[in-house]
Amino acid sequence: MFPICPLASLSAFSSAFAQSDFFGKGIIFSLIALSVICWIVLIHKIWMTRHVQAVSLAFQAAFNNPSEPILQLDIQQLPKPKNNQIPHPFALIFQDLKTKTFEILNKNHFFISQKGSQEPVYLSPIDLEILESHVFTTISSQKKQLEKNLFMLSTIVTLAPFLGLLGTVWGILVTFSELHSGGAVSSNAAVLGGISTALVTTVLGLLIAIPALIAYNYLKNTVGTYASDMEDFLYQLLSNIELQYRKVDTQ
Repeated sequence: MFPICPLASLSAFSSAFAQSDFFGKGIIFSLIALSVICWIVLIHKIWMTRHVQAVSLAFQAAFNNPSEPILQLDIQQLPKPKNNQIPHPFALIFQDLKTKTFEILNKNHFFISQKGSQEPVYLSPIDLEILESHVFTTISSQKKQLEKNLFMLSTIVTLAPFLGLLGTVWGILVTFSELHSGGAVSSNAAVLGGISTALVTTVLGLLIAIPALIAYNYLKNTVGTYASDMEDFLYQLLSNIELQYRKVDTQ
């Protein structure tokens, strides 16, 4: 009995499509296209975010007990995604921070050498603030990268029910128009086609919008949480760098 239900549903949809007029078929085609786009974006974004989270956890674990100073760590020896299409924000954060730190240290070393001093090179509190601000731009750009194409899901959430409503109104309009014109046999088929269009487009609109809404909220929350994880990772790196390169205040 249960296998018959999906087949009956598909038969109802195909029958409704066959009985619809040209405009009704266009609405159904549009809804099907939205459904395909929705599921492609949904599956790809969920697949990508899960892989990003997994590789980021592995990458961060390498910094919990480093065998050498973190600025000496080779990024090529650290965990990386198996697929080049997967972003690696933690690696970019580390690389940008490392590059900027060496740039500031070299600048400080240059000015100290100009004075003829041989004292060690340190990072000042202002230098650490510069590092933090610089890497925050990387975090912001990576968050935008992870949110790329999410607007398509939010658009589908709004557009699909409106297309379904358009099909509903159009189907009812066709039905009343045929009823008004008379009760011929051909008119009865058109009436049934109008009712079918109205019902099918409503169902399709909701079937598309509901998973799109769930996926959009899930992905927005996941990206927001991951953005917080990127900030925590940055502060972890900054604290390690501060312990190594900040001058100890002596009274």
